[in-house]
Amino acid sequence: MQTVQRHITYHGPITTAIFDWAGTVLDFGCVAPVQAFQQVFEEVGVPISIAQARAPMGAAKREHIALILKNARVQARWQQRFGRACTDRDVDALYAQFLRVDRVHVEKHSALIPGALETLAALRARQMAIGSTTGYPREVMAYLAPLAAAQGYRPDYCCTVSDVARGRPWPDMCLMNALKLGVAHVQSCVVVDDSPTGLQAGLAAGMWTVGIAATGNEVGLTLDEWALLDDAARQARLIPARQKLAQSGAHFVIDSIAQLPAVIDQIDAFLQARRRPV
Repeated sequence: MQTVQRHITYHGPITTAIFDWAGTVLDFGCVAPVQAFQQVFEEVGVPISIAQARAPMGAAKREHIALILKNARVQARWQQRFGRACTDRDVDALYAQFLRVDRVHVEKHSALIPGALETLAALRARQMAIGSTTGYPREVMAYLAPLAAAQGYRPDYCCTVSDVARGRPWPDMCLMNALKLGVAHVQSCVVVDDSPTGLQAGLAAGMWTVGIAATGNEVGLTLDEWALLDDAARQARLIPARQKLAQSGAHFVIDSIAQLPAVIDQIDAFLQARRRPV
């Protein structure tokens, strides 16, 4: 990796990792919200594709629905179905339906991503704090967090989009983690996320950022689907996913959370040398 000399005001080690949830720590492929969005739109007679459901990923879920409805093809289907443009009241109704159906999908796709527990244990061994952010509202996390805890994942703090005035790509959730976890300097934090908007939020907070490609929304396959691919097919999906995350400004892009400890070693070395990656 090429590097350039930049001014770094913090020279200590990384002290805090702030993780996204779906596609980063659990729910390989970020499948649960996609299936929930598709079900909601199917139920009102305006079916959407997987790509249309995935496009705004990282946004707050009500905003996500509004962004889906801005898609020209979805707008056309809505007009055909209802004979009018969608309204804020429609968005509210769809969001209420999403909260109803998402529980089933979250429970179905709540398994931790392979290597997650080992990575988290390695970070704990370094005395690092574990924070988290999510585009899920507090209502969803009320039943997702216990499912994760039963598998051994208990972050020190979780900031949901319900807890801040602005969701991603604004830095509010990342900064709330820094405040709640008593972070001394934002440059001691690393944000780990599978969505461009989540990475942009980390950058806006002044933190290090690591994009997750293979297990996240940009590849968008379940663990079983991923396992069936040969290397050529995997690379065909990984290359554009990595490029998109890198273009969002991520300092590093890795394929899964299992590779994170080596990246933190590299960030620590950069900080000690008062350098930052390009």
